[in-house]
Amino acid sequence: MTQFLNIKKMPYSFKAGLMIVLTAAIIAIFAPFIAPYDPYEMGNIYEKPCLDHLLGTNDVGQDILSELVYGARVSLFVGFFAAITITGIGVVFALLSGYYGGIIDRLITVLTNIAMSVPGLPLTVLLVAFMKPGKWNLIIAMSITSWTGTARILRAKTKEIAEQPFIKIEKALGVSDFVIMFKHILPNLKDIILIRGVLSVSAAMVTESGLSFLGLGTYGEKSWGAILRYAFFRHSILRGQIWWYLPPIICISVTVLGFMLIGYYGTKNE
Repeated sequence: MTQFLNIKKMPYSFKAGLMIVLTAAIIAIFAPFIAPYDPYEMGNIYEKPCLDHLLGTNDVGQDILSELVYGARVSLFVGFFAAITITGIGVVFALLSGYYGGIIDRLITVLTNIAMSVPGLPLTVLLVAFMKPGKWNLIIAMSITSWTGTARILRAKTKEIAEQPFIKIEKALGVSDFVIMFKHILPNLKDIILIRGVLSVSAAMVTESGLSFLGLGTYGEKSWGAILRYAFFRHSILRGQIWWYLPPIICISVTVLGFMLIGYYGTKNE
């Protein structure tokens, strides 16, 4: 993890990614102070960009710039918490499988293979469709379908560490399995966990945007995917309202790029 701590020695790509992510986080946290209007306040519909509304207004007169600012909250919230849950599930399965081996390893491996054989996005759509719209249901659905990659990568590393002499000495001394896994093995996985967590944020944000675009996102809340949904279903492309549908696409793309740049640096230096 020390490779992430010395910012001055980081490549420009990592610094750019970190700057993008921090900017998005600051916008999300301080949205009430940054947004020029209440994103739910209605006014004149379909206004073009002007000094009062820099990105114009939508089909019900809501300020699009304010929608974008508040949309960062939902998109980043879902991305971060889904990544935490996905990574947590992957870590637990990897530790159990890699440390114990035997029947536990075989069962978890079979479960992982079955889960990986099922297309993730269609299953996520199916799960969300049967649950009530909301941020936590999105997170639950994504966590059920997206933990396999993290578990498989960490399992291999866990098995390697579990065969090290210092782990065998701990076992011989009667140290509990829980202590060995979480005090001696888990710290040696921290770099991979951090990398997988960062990449999971970007994947979760893309999935959230896609689900929101399909109408399966957070009901009644502003998100970048929801803005896109209403823009496209109100024929913004046919109307030539580029200021409505292009900004959320840029926000999603740039923020995901920021997380990918951070994650790419980690994978390259793993």
